[in-house]
Amino acid sequence: MVMQSDTYHVPVLLEECVEALISDVNGVYVDATFGGGGHSREVLSKLGESGRLIAFDQDEDAAQNAPEDPRFTLVKANFRFLRNHLRFLKAEPIDGLLADLGVSSHQIDTPQRGFSTRYDAPLDMRMGREVKHSARHVINAYTAEALGRVFKRYGELREWRALADAIEKARAEKPIKTTGQLVAIAEKVCRDPKRNRFMAKLFQAVRIEVNGEMEALEALLAQSAEVIRPGGKLVVMSYHSLEDRLVKRFMRSGNFEGKVEKDFFGKMLRPFKPLPGMPITPGEEELKTNTRSRSVRLRVAIRNEQD
Repeated sequence: MVMQSDTYHVPVLLEECVEALISDVNGVYVDATFGGGGHSREVLSKLGESGRLIAFDQDEDAAQNAPEDPRFTLVKANFRFLRNHLRFLKAEPIDGLLADLGVSSHQIDTPQRGFSTRYDAPLDMRMGREVKHSARHVINAYTAEALGRVFKRYGELREWRALADAIEKARAEKPIKTTGQLVAIAEKVCRDPKRNRFMAKLFQAVRIEVNGEMEALEALLAQSAEVIRPGGKLVVMSYHSLEDRLVKRFMRSGNFEGKVEKDFFGKMLRPFKPLPGMPITPGEEELKTNTRSRSVRLRVAIRNEQD
């Protein structure tokens, strides 16, 4: 059964993304995060007969949403392998790349995937079956010190040390197998008056670690500079500060530290130039109809002419 994109995942800033992405209706484009296919379908609706769209998604469930269109190719892989697959498909250079980062609505709303605090489900959080270790492994096998680093770095939790210690103590008595068990442990150390925010940050941290999301994003951004032609667009939507900071630094400086380098004549050495007015955020109407859009930040940059 095919899941429609409007139930699988509601695309955020749909018109803004596609308008920013497409500069040539007969060009070659990449949707690095296919999901429910909402953005891909909109891109295809704007492309000409000679246009081409290549989408990536490591989640096996996403294949159910693939449109039957000769201009479309779905690559069942993590976008960190972008360039290898584009070379295999003889699709370089491309005219633009779109990435809608984070976890999809479908993944959050599927209890057995273990992404949500709303269900008592197995500790999984893998975005694809090829991911080596699940959240259960992270929670039960990592040392308290390693867990603390995950909570501090990827969740930016003030209680990272206490939470890691509480998990170490609890798992010494019995393995932590479900999201419900993890939430119950976290409840005891949560000092944040906004309990849901605390839990969301905890689950975000574990999910990022399980799927290697920050490393994958770095790989995608670095490769985008190699595969997007001069004048082409890089369009990225992020949902938390860690992602947005990485994207902003890369677009502005060409590296992940944000260090601006210039040539002898004072010209900035960077592969992309951010468009003015960034970031773009959802308007009031979209915020009302799609509450999960409230934290999104859209950034767009244009590929500079190569020396």
